[in-house]
Amino acid sequence: MNRDLAAMRRNYALDALTEDKAGDCPFALFNHWLSDAVQTENLDPNAMTLATVDTEGHPKARILLLKGFSKEKGWVFYTNYESDKGQELAQNPNAALLFWWEMLERQVRIEGQVEKLDEAESDTYYISRPRDSQLGAWASEQSQVIKSRDVLTERLSILKEQYQQVDVLPRPPHWGGYRLVPRVIEFWQGQPSRLHDRMRYRFEDGQWTRERLSP
Repeated sequence: MNRDLAAMRRNYALDALTEDKAGDCPFALFNHWLSDAVQTENLDPNAMTLATVDTEGHPKARILLLKGFSKEKGWVFYTNYESDKGQELAQNPNAALLFWWEMLERQVRIEGQVEKLDEAESDTYYISRPRDSQLGAWASEQSQVIKSRDVLTERLSILKEQYQQVDVLPRPPHWGGYRLVPRVIEFWQGQPSRLHDRMRYRFEDGQWTRERLSP
């Protein structure tokens, strides 16, 4: 098996990331790449890995879905504040995101600080979710140990009955949004011979600086 894994390789040759294509604004480039990913056969083009650090300095990573993005506000996602990642972000707001778009041979790495969204923004998104997803946010004590899946099924059944006559469910106080405000954004485009294109943008002194990295 180890020999088979070592022999697995793929030649990247779909596109190139030149300085002209990259431009001076990382947000414009990200928006362009995300739009390309949406139009491909990639499953969940808004899927991203969120990396955090716990109180003992151990890194943790998991996949979430991007639910908002803008030059003014950064990258937005939603989760349970009391989950492992919620507690880790409360202790250390430094975090990283990673997007991998296999069909385009592209990845984007983003590093920065995470802040909570205000309650109005979280309320607006929560109300827009399917009702079952809204109930799921109430039913799950995310990251907590449970005896079996029956625990979730029973909680969901109770909640459905409890809110059966309620048209608009209230947002759980333990659930809401976060925004990652970037300080470093790196774009990676696969290239032949493993000489990949890497463009890094760093935010310093109120402006973004672009630099090419060796692969």
